[in-house]
Amino acid sequence: MQQASGRDDAHADRCGVRTVRAGNTRMVQASQRTVEEGGGSCVSSFCPGEMAGIKALISLSFGGAIGLMFLMLGCALPVYDKYWPLFLLFFYILSPIPYCISRRVVDDTDSASNACKELAIFLTTGIVISAFGLPIVFARAEVIAWGACALVLTGNVVIFGTILGFFLVFGSNDDFSWQQW
Repeated sequence: MQQASGRDDAHADRCGVRTVRAGNTRMVQASQRTVEEGGGSCVSSFCPGEMAGIKALISLSFGGAIGLMFLMLGCALPVYDKYWPLFLLFFYILSPIPYCISRRVVDDTDSASNACKELAIFLTTGIVISAFGLPIVFARAEVIAWGACALVLTGNVVIFGTILGFFLVFGSNDDFSWQQW
């Protein structure tokens, strides 16, 4: 059997998958198992790491949709019918920005903490706390009902959990880093 070349080698380097050809049959060896496929010169697109990234991305988008659903329910249900909590969308957009900026500016090779990273964490914490405080202030001022406040706070937990999950899954400097986007 001979090793396939060209695009196969790049795929093997990226995914840890080795494709070999024997006559008219090619064998894809990955993760301690071999899969045989007949005919054709098509390169296998099987990559265990890519599938994990896709599953994580789908899970995170589902979490974001659930969180936005709770926010919209707190606004649009006929019982509540006030759209003031939609101002929280600004907090959802602003919360990852300090961290993203500090990741671009700071060199992570230094093991000690630095001022830029600490400032980013401080600003992100302030934005997240404000996002939880705004619906409570609205409810105390009787701008929105307490039931709407509960729905909005539930949406906050889900959305900020989704944002945190995004940075945990895609935040490292590997093949599936968000910085490549």
